[in-house]
Order: sequence, then structure tokens, then C-alpha cells
Amino acid sequence: MFGLQAGDHALVIATHPDDETLGLGATIAKMVEHGIVVDVLIITCVTAPMCGGTSDATIRIGEFHAACDVLGVADRGVAWVDTPEAVDPGTYLGQLVGRIEFGPGLSVRSCQPKAVFVPTADAHHQDHRAVHHAAMAAVRPGDPDCRAIPYTVIGYEGPEDRAWLAACTPGQVLVDTSVWWPTKVKALGCYGSQMRAEPHPRSIGKIRAFDEATGAAIAATTAERFVVYRMGF
Repeated sequence: MFGLQAGDHALVIATHPDDETLGLGATIAKMVEHGIVVDVLIITCVTAPMCGGTSDATIRIGEFHAACDVLGVADRGVAWVDTPEAVDPGTYLGQLVGRIEFGPGLSVRSCQPKAVFVPTADAHHQDHRAVHHAAMAAVRPGDPDCRAIPYTVIGYEGPEDRAWLAACTPGQVLVDTSVWWPTKVKALGCYGSQMRAEPHPRSIGKIRAFDEATGAAIAATTAERFVVYRMGF
């Protein structure tokens, strides 16, 4: 998958807890089943009111670890919790690039991934766009003796992005997730505080509808869609 072999590392960089499962949960499970080691770095988690519910950092981090256990994620971490950087990561882009690239904790340097998954550039949420730009800077070309340079960089979408930014994007990669859809549903079920009732885009029914529509393009029951920014072999 994505040019990866069993034993290779992939790093998923996600803005908030649940983005990793909403955007590519079934693909994570599929990669793990194929022997790829998948690590997940969450950038920000805050305790604050939110539209349609509340965000409690302690609860969300617990949900995140439960979902990672379901998906088979190896190493996982949360960069910023209830700090000014967590509230508005776009204001701290320099620090964000460094955190993704070098750590402390889980980072591109510590993971040495062959593939990195990042939010897409046209994500609707400003925090997601900030994480995209910082992640792309963190995996920029350079001296491989000084830092890790992943061969492959791939963008993934969230349900709101698919609902509101539905235009086809050049360079699409579609991953058949039909067998792994039940695992994604189980992992989504770990996020009791974040999932919503229909017709919200973050409801199980709507997420399945999006994945089924994506799957139809390759005659699969469900699929997840990605945008290739770099793919090396």
C-alpha cells in the first residue's frame, strides 16, 4: 500500500482527536493488517464549548487511545493540550513545524516514517489548514543526514471537507476499505463525545454515505479518498 512494505512506518498527523479515524480509520486498519507500523500524532486538544456539544480534553484523549487500540495504532501522542498553542495553532506556526519535525515526543524524527498522512490543503477548518502547512514544511526536501525525509506525503479529508468541498481533486488515490469498514465504525464508536446525530456530516450514516460514494468510483462497497503531494519509491 502506498509503496510501503511490511515493517515500514507511516505517520498520521491529525489536528484533533478523532480526525485520524474520521479521515482514514479504515485505511489505518488496512495498513496495520498488511504489517505496516502506523503511528498517530494529534496536534491539539482543548477543553472548551463547541458547536453541537463540548470538548473535554481528558475525555477526548481517552477516546483517542481507545480508537487507536481498535485500529491497531502503535505509537501515539498529543502535542498540545489546553495551552495557548492548542487553542490557536495557526498563531504558532514556527513552533508547530518544529513540534512535528523534531518533537519532543512522537515526531517525524522519532518515527522515521516512509509515508506521512496530513490534512488536505483545502480543509475547511483553519486549524486543519495550519497543521497542513506546518506538516508540509516539516517534511520538506533537505539533507537526509540531518533529518528524516519521508518518500511519500498524502493528504486526507474529514467528513465536513467532503460535504462542503465536494469538487473532484486531481491526483486522487482511492483505497478500498470494504473489509475494514466495521473496524472504522468500532473506532468511531470510541468517540462518544464527538460523534453527532444525522444529518450532521460527523454521523455514522453520513460518513458511510461519503465512503460508499467514494467506493462507487472503483466498484467497492466503501473507500477513503486521498490526495498525493509526493510519492517516491
